[in-house]
Amino acid sequence: MEVDEVALAEKKKRRTFRKYAHRGVDLDQLLDMSNEQLMELFPCRIRRRLSKGLKRKPMALIKRLRQAKKEAGPLEKPEVVKTHLRNMIIVPEMIGSIIGVYNGKTFNQVEIKPEM
Repeated sequence: MEVDEVALAEKKKRRTFRKYAHRGVDLDQLLDMSNEQLMELFPCRIRRRLSKGLKRKPMALIKRLRQAKKEAGPLEKPEVVKTHLRNMIIVPEMIGSIIGVYNGKTFNQVEIKPEM
């Protein structure tokens, strides 16, 4: 009897983490996809905007996010990257980053998570 109770308690302690997916595609696969393959999964408005290409400011934000991730250690959170771009499309490459979004008065920190 005690063995069964211990086994049940051990099962309860184990946490199962949810695998996040966007339209049936896992996060790991999303990170490996090219931009053209990724655009097929997005709604029309986002596809249209990405097909026109990212302009100078959004591209600069992505470069700064890459740099912040590279400078952070393997188990550390990257530094906050401040921006005024409030309408930036979140791409899978940005997951795990922390962005300071300017609201006209202060920078509000937003952590980009997979469930977004």
